[in-house]
Amino acid sequence: MNPRGREPEDGRGSPRAPRVPDGYDPSAFTPFAVTVDLAVFTVRHNRLHVLLVERGLEPYLGAWALPGGFVLPRESAGQAARRELAEETGLSEHTAGALHLEQLRTYSDPDRDPRMRVVSVAYAALVPDLPEPRGGGDAAFARWTDLSRVLRSGPARGTGPSPARPPSSPARTPAPAPATTPPPAPDALVTLAFDHGAILADAYDRIGAKLEYSCLATAFCPPEFTLAELRQVYETVWGVELDGPNFRRKVLATPGFVQAVEGPPRRTGGRGKPAALYRAGAATTLHPPLLRPEGRTT
Repeated sequence: MNPRGREPEDGRGSPRAPRVPDGYDPSAFTPFAVTVDLAVFTVRHNRLHVLLVERGLEPYLGAWALPGGFVLPRESAGQAARRELAEETGLSEHTAGALHLEQLRTYSDPDRDPRMRVVSVAYAALVPDLPEPRGGGDAAFARWTDLSRVLRSGPARGTGPSPARPPSSPARTPAPAPATTPPPAPDALVTLAFDHGAILADAYDRIGAKLEYSCLATAFCPPEFTLAELRQVYETVWGVELDGPNFRRKVLATPGFVQAVEGPPRRTGGRGKPAALYRAGAATTLHPPLLRPEGRTT
């Protein structure tokens, strides 16, 4: 740096590009691949669901996994995550880019992938209820799966052959993704490939905690929603029943949490009177926090 603390210039007023040090040998380091894995959550039929794909290629052919893929040479991990989210949900990249997606953590166990050393940057995504997904890349099928059916422990890892297929995944040869997904097996438990069970558990813990001090719950809702629908998000993720009037009072007393929709649009709530509609407000954090009650049931 020059005495003023700026990078040296190239004579045209622009900082010089950094130069590779003399004697630096990149082959001295073992190369490895970087992937992204996505824990994509949504609320469907008052249950928390996660997006899973059935692998159409080895390793773990026929096993269920989180969607994801390799980071391309000229893209960042964040760009790869947005691309994979669009591919697996069937949304445009522009629409997928507006959904809530946050980096979770990095998973770098040397033996997490039998193909080679693979480091994964995991992301958590929260989306409103979407149509049935489609498989993309090396996925044969994709589907929303009730989170209660997914085993979030005992990751399937190792350098040996692929594990036995879960009961809901009949043996098949790799094929292009069909137009429709196979029906879920209602009573089958799903074990995820690689270390995706651990990633899913970490992502679930993250979103459950963030609901307490952020406005993240509105990411599960459509653009306009009732307070009952917003309360259902908390009840579904936390696994508890909340007192309706108390919840309403806390939400409306929090500046910027929600914003009332003006005018006639109203949604009838069951047999009761029409319910007011709201949209997400400008706030991102909750002051005071909306603490999770004791006595979690699920």
